[in-house]
Amino acid sequence: MKRNLFTQEHEDFRETIRTFIAKEVTPFYADWERDNRVPRELFHKLGDLGVMGFDIPEEYGGTGTISYKFQAVMDEETSRAAVSFGHYTVSTGIVLPYLLRLANEEQKQRWLPSIATGEKTLCIAMTEPGTGSDLAGIRTTAKLSDDGTHYILNGAKTFITGAVNSELCVVVARTSAPAEDDRRFGLSLMVVPTDAPGFEYGRKLEKLGLRASDTSELSFTDVKVPVADLLGEQDKGFSYLGQNLPRERLSIGSRGVASARAAIEFAKAYVQERQVFGKPVAAFQNTKFVLAECSAEVEAAQALADRGIELDDSGELTAADAARIKLFGTEVAARVIDKCLQLHGGYGYMLEYPIARLYADTRVSRIYGGTSEVMKTIIAKDMGL
Repeated sequence: MKRNLFTQEHEDFRETIRTFIAKEVTPFYADWERDNRVPRELFHKLGDLGVMGFDIPEEYGGTGTISYKFQAVMDEETSRAAVSFGHYTVSTGIVLPYLLRLANEEQKQRWLPSIATGEKTLCIAMTEPGTGSDLAGIRTTAKLSDDGTHYILNGAKTFITGAVNSELCVVVARTSAPAEDDRRFGLSLMVVPTDAPGFEYGRKLEKLGLRASDTSELSFTDVKVPVADLLGEQDKGFSYLGQNLPRERLSIGSRGVASARAAIEFAKAYVQERQVFGKPVAAFQNTKFVLAECSAEVEAAQALADRGIELDDSGELTAADAARIKLFGTEVAARVIDKCLQLHGGYGYMLEYPIARLYADTRVSRIYGGTSEVMKTIIAKDMGL
């Protein structure tokens, strides 16, 4: 179906990103997957393109407020090539908004210019071995020193995306005991340099997919964090954590749709070339019907995602609508990519074919950012159920 989401400016940007991927990413991507990380210099190159500074005000070296449509274009082009920019979306799409919203003027001057150039990237440390989605159960502590100048950070985190390639980590820690009537009270956010004494990397976790993006365990042993690096107000961290969830879930759902669309293109190319019983696989009715079903589902999901992007631009995207987009987009991606892999036969299971990478990479989209079950709970509540 015809899309009206993008202007010529977005399409020109698309060509820039497509060229960048073809030159700087695709030729090296297999090596990056084996290394379980992209090279750190990739973010410097992305900084040169100006895409590390989306939404950073111009006075701090960024592009200023910019439509999410540009990041949607990047998601579509990386999906089209079955690659990723490592933890780029975590740094710019998930963590940076916390700094833009909560940092004071001194902090913005100190952090934002180097983020805009790609000199520094960001990760966030929330999940702990025993907490999972229950952030109120966080045990990492940050105790204020007797003289009130710094916190002493101790604890451990797991499933931390991009930490190896990041210079700054937003750590969620408990600075006060929970209130009797509110377990969520007492959490704070603080920005910690990853080279700070006592900040240690643990195991590099081996994932099923997204293998070009590092995921690690972290530990903190008496890490000294100046009070000047507290983000927002002490003990109010939990309320901050939910503020960026609609955008995050929109991005996950939108990327799911882009991945499903890419899967259809990979399958089309394969079945038109592959010969079975003397004719192309594409000639069989089953192949046509399967791809027709996939196309219809993707178009429906695309319409939902595009509407969400427009609502995000106008500041009207709700948590429930973002949950609908994430739920439908990722579930459609799962069904469509599975069907497209099936059409590849045994070759679809081989990592040399991009459909296998899409299959593995997309599975986690129904888990991170809130599971499909959590999305259903949010939607049901919005329905008054």
